[in-house]
Amino acid sequence: MCADINYQVQSDYLHRLHQLFGNKGTKHLDLACGTGPHVRHFIDMGYQSCGLDINQPMLDIAELRCPEADFVLQDMCHFVAPQPVDLITCFLYSIHYSDGIERLRSCIASAHAALNKGGLFCFNAVDKTMISNSSVVSHTAYSDNSHFVFSSGWNYCGTGDKQSLRLSIEKNTVEKRQFWQDEHPMVAIRFNELESLLSPFFEVYTFEHDYEKIIPLSANAGNAIFACVKI
Repeated sequence: MCADINYQVQSDYLHRLHQLFGNKGTKHLDLACGTGPHVRHFIDMGYQSCGLDINQPMLDIAELRCPEADFVLQDMCHFVAPQPVDLITCFLYSIHYSDGIERLRSCIASAHAALNKGGLFCFNAVDKTMISNSSVVSHTAYSDNSHFVFSSGWNYCGTGDKQSLRLSIEKNTVEKRQFWQDEHPMVAIRFNELESLLSPFFEVYTFEHDYEKIIPLSANAGNAIFACVKI
């Protein structure tokens, strides 16, 4: 499902933000790290990286990919870092897996507590008021003589603090076609509400969702990269 993700570009971008806004330290923690592709790139850039996730099978793969790193099984909404860090990242909109405002608030507080002075907390997010339920992103991949089509899209009912990520997978081989669907519950929030949750803990900067260029967020943007410096 992640065949079209450029983990290198994403990691390089947040490294640049850390050099511009953070304390330039090298201790790094990746929240919802999955199988560790981002951690791998940060290690290769000279960071002392670690990761956490709630899925042990993914962490098992991450340990094979990054034997130099420490990985822990924890919920990012109630975590304690193994040691204070300088940079915390949370990629792929995973901050929204804090399903509910109170859990999101707890995630933010946990990140603040885990950071050294001047440390940076970076993540990407979507504004619930800008979600188009009809918008779907798709890509294809080939593996083991099979052709896969992966599709994903946000869904928001228009009220409240709950949205979902709808996923579909189509697998085609010479013999048959298979199809799966899934829906992940996520927290829905406006950017101004998110900044209000962050501001007691951080100095907050928001940027366009463009990993090639560091550009201030425009007024009508629905996707953003948040760079939050520990106060």
